[in-house]
Amino acid sequence: TAQKIEALQRRSEKIISPEELAKRLDASERSGKPLRIKLGMDPTAPDVTLGHCVPLKIVRQFQDWGHKAVLIIGDYTARVGDPTGRNALRPKLEGEQIDANARTYVTQVAKILRTEPEHLEVRYNGEWLGKMNMIDVIGLLSKKTVDQLLSRDDFSKRFADKTPIFLHELFYPLLQGWDSVVIDADIELGGNDQLFNNLVGRELQQGEGKQGQLVIVTPLLVGTDGTMKMSKSKGNYIGVTDPATGDGGMFGKVMRLPDALLESYYTLLTDEPLDEVRRAIAASPRDAKVSLAKRLITWLHTAEEAQNAHKQFETAMQGGIPDDVPELEIEKGEHKPVMLLVKAGFATSNSEGNRKLKEGAVRIDGEKISPEKANEVIMIDRPTVLQLGNRRFVRLVPKGS
Repeated sequence: TAQKIEALQRRSEKIISPEELAKRLDASERSGKPLRIKLGMDPTAPDVTLGHCVPLKIVRQFQDWGHKAVLIIGDYTARVGDPTGRNALRPKLEGEQIDANARTYVTQVAKILRTEPEHLEVRYNGEWLGKMNMIDVIGLLSKKTVDQLLSRDDFSKRFADKTPIFLHELFYPLLQGWDSVVIDADIELGGNDQLFNNLVGRELQQGEGKQGQLVIVTPLLVGTDGTMKMSKSKGNYIGVTDPATGDGGMFGKVMRLPDALLESYYTLLTDEPLDEVRRAIAASPRDAKVSLAKRLITWLHTAEEAQNAHKQFETAMQGGIPDDVPELEIEKGEHKPVMLLVKAGFATSNSEGNRKLKEGAVRIDGEKISPEKANEVIMIDRPTVLQLGNRRFVRLVPKGS
């Protein structure tokens, strides 16, 4: 049991409490009754990211020890909107979008969790929240005071700044906490920004005469920008279904990570010994990124794709052309380079395209287009590779060829 607690602490910022967790793990082993490990996910975006994977990896550890994951898809709480970390009202999502996102979540978490029925139970909190009547809602609201809810950091800051706080936002922690009551959670996982909500679930369980859930919160994975929490809305994310290669591929995104993030990514997303990780980063941050990218792609895709992604990345960095270049069909004939950049999606406008040409960042079949030739036309009468920088390629194919 001590070894299990130590393994969990690698990815945990706080366990409430380690002593009680050890007792429950021992009791579960003696009785043969698995613990129920809750993780809630509101489907506010279509992609599961590496940020989600941090608590998911702890859930997987519990599964490997014989316990049962209970994944709560917050199809109803997403309609309220989690105010955690928000300094303004969260934009409302339409029900159809939430439902579509929820379907993708279930598919994507299968890359991380064991999905056999004895290891995973997937629930939608609309099952019980959607059946509540007004008396039920008032009863749930009566379990917390306004003072207690406003003590939460994000609420207290908004209150002090006179930023509006809507009543439905105050309701969110109670709804999330009620999920724990309904599914009899023994342990709830979440990012460290979920600590308040997780403890509300513990208190609500105790108020119903149940054994309060234990809480494990994890550090928030910083996004690829190096400053903010990984988030689809901020565009600083790596998705678990991102392709291994290509524009926006997993390998390239990892290679662009700031060096300062490497140790936390290795700590939270891999099981590599940290002493070895630190030595590798100190010796060569670039090589450490290559190794991290290959490990993540092997985990979420395949070892073969990891090797191919590495090969293609190195080829691109050396000015070569990768094997799997996407194709774009265009009219046969003469084209100005700037128009080709726009058609390929490498530039959003002629002015942006001209800037890239002046920077010398554009090649045709590996040959750089010099700034003085930026306005000359190019004959496209055969498949031709257009390249921007070291990582963006498209094969221009004349119609009818």
